[in-house]
Formats: sequence, C-alpha cells, structure tokens
Amino acid sequence: MAAAALLLTSCGGGGQAAPGQSAVPSSSSAAPTGGSTAPSSASPSGCPELSADPGWYGENRERLNAMIRELGTCGGGPGDVTTGAPLALFDWDNTVVKNDIGDATTYWMLANGKVLQPADWATVSPWLTPAAVQALTTACGGLAEPGQPLPTNTDAGRTCADEILEIYSDGETKGEADAFAGYNARRVEPQYAFAVQLLAGYTDAEIMEFAKQARDQNLKAAQGAEQIVGGDDVTGWVRYYDQITNLIEVMRSNGFDVRIVSASAEPVVRVWAEPLGLEADKVMGVTVQYDGDKRTSTLTPCGGDEAAMTYIEGKRCRVNEQIFGITGPDAFQVAPDDRRPAFGAGDSDTDVSFMTDATGLRLAINRNKTELMCHAYDNEDGKWLINPMFIDPEDREDDPYRCSTAGEILPDGGRGPLKDTAGNLIEDQQDTIHG
Repeated sequence: MAAAALLLTSCGGGGQAAPGQSAVPSSSSAAPTGGSTAPSSASPSGCPELSADPGWYGENRERLNAMIRELGTCGGGPGDVTTGAPLALFDWDNTVVKNDIGDATTYWMLANGKVLQPADWATVSPWLTPAAVQALTTACGGLAEPGQPLPTNTDAGRTCADEILEIYSDGETKGEADAFAGYNARRVEPQYAFAVQLLAGYTDAEIMEFAKQARDQNLKAAQGAEQIVGGDDVTGWVRYYDQITNLIEVMRSNGFDVRIVSASAEPVVRVWAEPLGLEADKVMGVTVQYDGDKRTSTLTPCGGDEAAMTYIEGKRCRVNEQIFGITGPDAFQVAPDDRRPAFGAGDSDTDVSFMTDATGLRLAINRNKTELMCHAYDNEDGKWLINPMFIDPEDREDDPYRCSTAGEILPDGGRGPLKDTAGNLIEDQQDTIHG
C-alpha cells in the first residue's frame, strides 16, 4: 500500500493532523487525492468549516457549514450515533470519488486473470438468465477447472473476458440477450451484484489486496485515461473529490458519525475509505455469505429478504438494521425521526431512500439520474442541495426529467409516476444546475 491511513484535522485530540494540514497527500505517492486539496478553514469560533472552493455551487458551502454548526460539536472529534452524534451518510462511487471503484476492481480482476472459474455459472447469480449462463459457459467453461483462475488476461481468455464484461457493464450477453431477470429493482441491481459475486472463492484479505492494487493503478493513471480489458476500452482512472473529502473531514472534526453506504463490495470500499480515517465498522457495502473464510456468491439478506443488497431500499434497510437495530420488514420502512440520518449525500437513484430519510440537508451530485434529481429539484422541504459533479460535470439535461410519468423505478424494473414523501405527485423538472 503506497500510503498509510491518513489522519484528519480536528479541533483537538491526539494523533491527528495539525490544523491547516491537508488530510490527503499528493498524487505523487499514488495515495488518494482528487487534486490539490485545500485545508479546512476555521469559523470565527475556531471550529473547522468547509474550505472556500469554486466547486461548490451557489450557497451550498454556506448551508453545509450552517448545518454542521447547528448539529455538530466543535472539538468533539468523530462521533458515534450510539452516544447521540448526528449521522452523516455518503454513497461512495461518483459521490466521494469520480468514477466507480466497483468498475475499477472488476476491470483489474479481469485484466489480471483473477476471476475464479465457478463449478456452474448458474450458481453465481440467481438472476442470471439461461441465455447468460449458456453464454458464460461457452466462453469460459473450457478455460480452467472449477476454483482455478480464468485466463482473462490472455489471448485465449479474451472471449471470456468480453462476455463477463458485457454482462456486467450492459446487462446483456454479447449476443444481445437479456442477462438478468426475476429481481426486485428497488432492492437489487444484478449487474452490481454480479461484480461482487465474481469475487467468490477468495478471502476478504485477498480481495482487499486486489483492491489496493486497483486503487493505486487508478489513482496513478492520468485523468481521462482508458485501459484495455479483453477487447474493450474501459475507464482507467479514479479521483477522490477534494470537496467531499474536506466535507467528511470537517463533519468528523465537529462530532458527526460519518459512514459510507455503497453498492460496491464492502471489502473494496473499506480499502478506499481507510485513507479518509473511516474504519471498517463505518463502511457498509454489498456483503456475502462465507464458506469458512472464503467468500461465496450468495448475498447477505437484509430485513428478512434474501434478495436484497445495498441498493435503493436495500440501502435504507442496511442503515436501519445495522445502525439503528430495526429488524425484519420494518427495516425497509422510513424510521422515526430520532432513528434517521441527519445528512445524506449521493449521485444516483440507488441513493434515493437513505437520502430522503435524512432529516437535515441532502446533497445531490447531479449525474442526470431521474429519480434522484426529481426529488432534488422538487425540494419539497427546502433541504435539498444540488451540486454539479466536481470533475467533468455532466451537461444540462435537454428535456425535463419525466417525474410525473416515469420518475420512479418500479420493483419490476419499469418506470412510473413519482411522488414526494407526503404523497404528492412530483411535476416534471427542468435541469438547471449542471456543468
């Protein structure tokens, strides 16, 4: 690992970065960075606050600082909800970082020949269609014995790599057949799950070592770089957003309990979150069941539902279950105010449930995702903040978001009318905050 876990600025407490010292080292060490991270500034009272940065849109920085002053505890250091600290939840991919660490890890696994041959591709995911199972068996079945690495980093394994990548990236086979079926689209994203299921057969420690190598490679790569996996050009770089790492630092310095809830594999997210001072128990990602110390491809249930992961309602379930002790079907429901996050940040429809649950501010990073942006622009209670992406922001969405007719992702994967938390129909919304 190129850099040790970083120490965060705080009002007080031993073993932490000195005031004015950046919590993120330079990219020359291949350690996490999004560029030139500005140190946290201080309010007139001496408490850390967000640094002035042109990446913050409008009054977002000021409103975030005001919320932190109102809800936080100056000099308290990182808090914990068990002792009354306000909870701040962050999605990871394209929220804390630019690009996707699930992608980065999957690409690294394929480019380095690390995916293990399953005994039967039908057992990898319960949502793989017969067409997908056949395509994977045909492309990969003869390349290795069960439990052995598939040579996806060789010419002989290119067809296998291409088939896996097509199913993961596009949800269809190279023959354009649907790859997944039979899932609740508000609790499962089978392509995200597939990336996690491809890690089966390894220990968490082994996966974390792979993730470190993928992280270092993607942080060292030039911004905008691509890499070749199989026969395809894919994204080859990741950057931490300076503004979000600063926000996490300031929140922790002011007594917030900051946690991650991600649809990437939990051991992978732990590796990326560690340099921000976030320990393993502050990270929630997609988890699986184990055979001894080896990972299987069977997802861990939540709320009594075996077919759930940290995706849309599954993120709410994991938060309610793990942090607030709400179990069974109730974990999928909106909790009382005193058992909800104070703050939520995300960029995608997968983040809608835990973000609407937040009782304070909600920061939507605009990636033109319909359900999220409908809620954010509707802004029913005035607590939504919208910010363009901090690196390579998306252009304006030309047509209005079709909130009133196709704003909500339905369990069957279709789209339907979207309502706010009070049950009122959300009208179509124009995209006005963008790159």
